[in-house]
Amino acid sequence: MQLTQQQIDAYRESGFLFFESLLDQRETDRLREALQRDCAVPGPQLILEEGSDEVRAVYASHHRQPEFAALMRDPRILEPARQLLTDDVYVYQFKINTKPAFGGEKWSWHQDYAAWRIADGLPAPRLINVGLFLDDVDEFNGPVIYLPGSHRAGLVRDDRDASAKSEQHLDPDDISLTAPQLAELTERSGMVSPKGPAGSVVLFSPEIVHGSAPNMSPFPRRLLIATYNDCANVPTGQGAPRPEYVVCRDTRPLRSLESSFLGEFGAVAA
Repeated sequence: MQLTQQQIDAYRESGFLFFESLLDQRETDRLREALQRDCAVPGPQLILEEGSDEVRAVYASHHRQPEFAALMRDPRILEPARQLLTDDVYVYQFKINTKPAFGGEKWSWHQDYAAWRIADGLPAPRLINVGLFLDDVDEFNGPVIYLPGSHRAGLVRDDRDASAKSEQHLDPDDISLTAPQLAELTERSGMVSPKGPAGSVVLFSPEIVHGSAPNMSPFPRRLLIATYNDCANVPTGQGAPRPEYVVCRDTRPLRSLESSFLGEFGAVAA
């Protein structure tokens, strides 16, 4: 899969690209099965909704489930990321935000690179996020909202709240924008919220401002977000690094599979 120059220019301008139904139903069904298995694996990689036993997010599923490991080398996912970033990339972070029906909480307005710069000493925003819809996403189940073009001004905020919820993973609340900052950016940029069927993909900049509302609907909204980093842009933070399930250690360049991730997974399983 190769992006056109028009698509590349659109990404540079707006900070995101949307591809409806990039994966088919059979593929998304297989990934949801893998997620269900992974949420049953105990450990600190599971983040729960506050005051609940519902999973809010799970990290590093590609370390435990072969479907996700293969997905990171699927040419439909990896090749556009390499075009927009650099030839040599690795998985910096992998998480799935589950946002369950009837209560999945909001994600505050933030920029991802702020967290990685603060917590990991990441030198530059030489990364790209890949958001894969594991469920149909509509206006009812808490879709992600982006401020197009907001990435071009760099970081709006470069510190964290003193009362951070965790040292290991930064919740968006810890680095959220203020109401005046958001109002000013929105006046310039407007808002857009890609929606579509399961299997749709959005590529977005680590500096684009984004957030989402609570899920008050009866429909879950599980969103896989994998972040590729330039292999020359490794963290340089002082002190002990964050756990490997939060910040991946394997910085070897990824190369694409010859087929889709399911084809590779079938070959491995055989």
